[in-house]
This record gives sequence, C-alpha cells and structure tokens, in this order.
Amino acid sequence: MAQRIVKSYKVLVGLEIHVQLATVSKMFTGAANAFGAEPNSLVDAQVLGLPGVLPVMNKRAVECAIKVGLALNCRIARHTKWDRKSYFYPDLPKNYQISQYDLPLCEQGHFDLLEEDGTVHPVRIRRAHLEEDAGKLLHEAPGGHRIDGSIIDLNRAGTPLLEIVTEPDLHSPRQVALFAQELQKIVQFLGVSTAQMQMGQMRFEPNINVHITDDQGAVHKTAITEIKNLNSFSVLERATAYEIQRQIQQWIDDGSLGQKSTHGWDDQREITFLQRTKEEAHDYRYFPDPDLVPVEVDDSWLAELKSQVGELPADRRKRYVDALGLSAADATALASDRRVGDYYEEALADGADAKRVGNLLINVLGQLANRHNKPVFELGLSAQRLAEVATLIDQSKIAPANALPLIEKLLEADAPAASAAENLGLMQTSDTAAIDAAIDALVAQNPKPLQDLKAGKQAAMGALVGMLMRQAKGLNPKVARERLMEKLGL
Repeated sequence: MAQRIVKSYKVLVGLEIHVQLATVSKMFTGAANAFGAEPNSLVDAQVLGLPGVLPVMNKRAVECAIKVGLALNCRIARHTKWDRKSYFYPDLPKNYQISQYDLPLCEQGHFDLLEEDGTVHPVRIRRAHLEEDAGKLLHEAPGGHRIDGSIIDLNRAGTPLLEIVTEPDLHSPRQVALFAQELQKIVQFLGVSTAQMQMGQMRFEPNINVHITDDQGAVHKTAITEIKNLNSFSVLERATAYEIQRQIQQWIDDGSLGQKSTHGWDDQREITFLQRTKEEAHDYRYFPDPDLVPVEVDDSWLAELKSQVGELPADRRKRYVDALGLSAADATALASDRRVGDYYEEALADGADAKRVGNLLINVLGQLANRHNKPVFELGLSAQRLAEVATLIDQSKIAPANALPLIEKLLEADAPAASAAENLGLMQTSDTAAIDAAIDALVAQNPKPLQDLKAGKQAAMGALVGMLMRQAKGLNPKVARERLMEKLGL
C-alpha cells in the first residue's frame, strides 16, 4: 500500500464553554449557590428530584446570561422556553436536566479575537443558553482516602450554567486558548461569574476535526472529537494540539477518519482517550418542561441590561493603547478587571497623567495589594489621592522611588498627598538658588571628584551628584545634575 502523504491540512475547532453564574441561589430553586461547602449540604427537595416539587426560575441568572449574549453581539430571544434533557446518571437525581434546546436565549453572535500579532480573527457564536449544572462524582473520599467505587456530591447540582457554543472558526490550539482567555475576561468584567477554573466555574470542551489534503489534491475530513471538561488554558491548548496530531496520524497510519466521539484528557500522559461515541440530540429525548413558563424579554428589560454592559475589556484595552499611549501589557492589566479600570478612570478624571497613574496603580499599588492580599481598589486609597501622588511626581516635587512610602502613609491616615509628603520629608525642591548654593559648598569641600571629572572620568559625575543629594536633602536630582554640569561648564 502506498504511503499516505499529507500535502496540507486545515484545523477546525468549535468551542463549548460552560460558565457557572455567580448568583446567590441555584437556577431553579432557592438552595444556596456556593463553592467549598460540606458535601451534599447545598441540596433541597428540588435538587434531589423528590416527588411534588416544582422549579422556579432564577431571574438574576437570566439577566447574567443576556449580558454575556450582548457582549458577544448575539441576538437576544424575545421569547424562549425551557426543555428537559433526559439522561440517567447519579449526578442528576431527577434523571433529567432543565436546559434549552431549539430556542436558546442568545444566538447568532460574533466576537473579534485580537491575536498576538495584532490581527483580528472573527469568531461566530452559534448560541448561548442557560441550564442547570450536574453534581460531581468523586473517586476519593474527603481527605484523599481511596474507596471502592464512587461517591456523589450534589452541591454543584442545580447551579446556573451558561453554555456558550462557537462555530468551528478557530484554527489553531493557540487561537482556542486565546478565545477562552478573552471569554473569561468578559464574564469576570461583567460580574456574572468569578470563572475560577480550579473551582470548576469555567470548563472548556473543544470540538475538533481536520480537513486533510493529500498529495493528489483530495480532501479527507476527520470525524469530530469532543474533549470533555478541560479546566485550564494550558490544558486546553495542549489537548487541542494533541488531538489534531492524533487525527492526522490516524489517517496516515490506516486511512481512518474515525467516528464522532467524546474523549477525555490524561494530563499525566498528555494524551486524549476515548470515552464514548457521541450522542445525538434525539438520544436525550428533549421536550418542553411543563412546570416552567416561557421567558419573555421586553424592550425596557433589554435596554436596562444593555446599559449595564458598558465598555468591554477588548474595547477598553484598545482605547488605553490608542488614546492614552499605554503599553499593551499595561492596558491589559488595567482593563481586564472592571473595578480596576473604573478606579483608573476616576484617577484620570482628576487630571493626572495616564501613564504615570497606570504605572503607580500596577507597580506600587499592585505591590501593596499583594502584601495585604486584597485588590487595589479595596486598599483604601481614593482615586483622588492616587492622582495627587502622580501629579507630585510629574511636577518633580517627589521622586518616583518615594511613591511607595508616601502611599503607605496615606493608607494609614488620609490627607492631601502634598502635606503627607511634606511631613515625611519627601518633598524635593527645584529652586535653582538653593541648588546652586549646595553645589558651591560641595565643590569647595570635594576637589578630588571635581578634578577627576575635569580629567574625563564620567563616573565622577555620579559620585558628585550622590554627595550633593546626601549633603543637601530634598533637592531635585534631575535639576541638581543639570545645574552641576552647567556650573562646571560641561
């Protein structure tokens, strides 16, 4: 048999993303929605599927889902309903999941993905629908003790879950990971989910197939493989890369295009493995849930939610780079969290320089935030005080290195930044008369460095400036250096 030769190939990946919504209660019941509670402590009769209980829709979860749909430029359904998706498994005791089938809340959207080389790659959003999450099967007892069989924790069952499905518009593992990262920024920015992947609050399932062109020009399309429940960007990228090469190699080896299937990911061996052949929609026997009324979205409700979405992370990042001149890294750091960005904007409104405020917020307040284990906007420094510190630096009234002790003082006792700097002895003068007098005294007392400088030893300048700053504290080092060079005729 002639060897099969791959002339070229095209990767097609559609991504399914499951996002747990940060509501106080679960999707169809008042049971608490939380992470880390004692196993099976966040359950009630509805979660357990006991006879006679009825579901009640969580309005807040619907609003969260609509906000995400608006951020992804989706068409928001004005009329939608709930469907029962039947399956029999221990993680959902009532033997069906309340979901949405043919009338999703959000559909036909798009997102412009900014790639690392600066190009924009459009990604179509097929749909985003609400459903309830299932429980969790555990194969170890609490404390890590091994057990025979599995045990079930139903705390997660009933949690509001937004499933977002893209078209197969992603063409590389890196694109897949970048899109997932952008989506995390969006849901966190909107405040609809904390999206902590280690807590299972955001999970990814890439659907992958490859169109292989052989050396004769014929195209061979592999069957779609879905990789289930990936919970980190790194794993998502690595699993996608592996599965692409597995499908190509399988065709090279035996000409097989495979069959539609679901795979898992073995992180230790870094391979995917077959779990089951893929179910079709009819296997779930969808039908409208008879216990829930349809959802009607009117103009006023939709307008109110649109007003709450505001400027999104990607748009804010672009504005920070284009209009404010920030670096891409600084713009990303400031725009990813809505509250950080709003705090930054408030400081700018007080007239401070955009780059200086950004640097203080990221580097100085960031250092203090790490030390106190809280976000920068919860440290207690008002945006006005941050702007004052930035202005003092730009006016050469304090040295940039003194921003940290000054801000630490302001956190202890709020006061105008200038008076706090004065009390700490951090204010520096640019008065040329005072600087000239200090220079004259320095030159008279230190003839040797002066002789070295005149002899061409440039390192002597640093020594002279250092001595000047130590002997006459509070001088502006930039002005002092300039005046020293002028007085020495250099």
